[in-house]
Amino acid sequence: MTAKPVLNRAQFHTSVAQLRDLPYSRAEIAFAGRSNAGKSSAINLLTRINRLAYTSKTPGRTQLINFFAVDADTYLVDLPGYGYAKVPPAVKAKWEGLLSRYLQERDALAGMVLIMDARHPLTPLDRQMLDWFTPTGKPVHILLSKADKLSNSEKVLTLRSVKQALEPLGNVSVQLFSSLSRLGADDATALLEGWLIEAQQGKPQSADSLIKLDAQ
Repeated sequence: MTAKPVLNRAQFHTSVAQLRDLPYSRAEIAFAGRSNAGKSSAINLLTRINRLAYTSKTPGRTQLINFFAVDADTYLVDLPGYGYAKVPPAVKAKWEGLLSRYLQERDALAGMVLIMDARHPLTPLDRQMLDWFTPTGKPVHILLSKADKLSNSEKVLTLRSVKQALEPLGNVSVQLFSSLSRLGADDATALLEGWLIEAQQGKPQSADSLIKLDAQ
């Protein structure tokens, strides 16, 4: 009997630079986001493991796909951050090709977590990630990070506007999130563990079937 995947069991497994080097996987969740959107901090909080994902003060430093094993053949996947202007064009083109093919073609991918700075959500590059992934029909969960920097009224308005903008896409859920205040961490963890369970059982679930998200 397969053990329930629990995020706090995650440990580094491997890093790959090319799709042909991807490890065998039964189920995995990809984390994507702009450089400095708080992706690494989000992974560290959701797994309750400090420094699991490398947090760099230099945007664009991570150029590999990093796999963290939750249990046998089940992974959290940290994708390269995007949107850093100083990345050379050749490197940028390589990242884009790697990310688009991974998101569109990886059968084991159960869903994508897209981290957006709550103060600047839905940038053109964020929308590009959605354009690549949503045609697969797999769920997307958006973490509006750094929400502690918003006032209560700004939180309500931001959450509402992002939900409305993404409603036509279908299987997309959205929540406020803060690695600093831990806002939304428990809800997000429960959702992602549910994704992995359903994927292992061969029953892909909807983006928000496990949790009720609100503006709190």
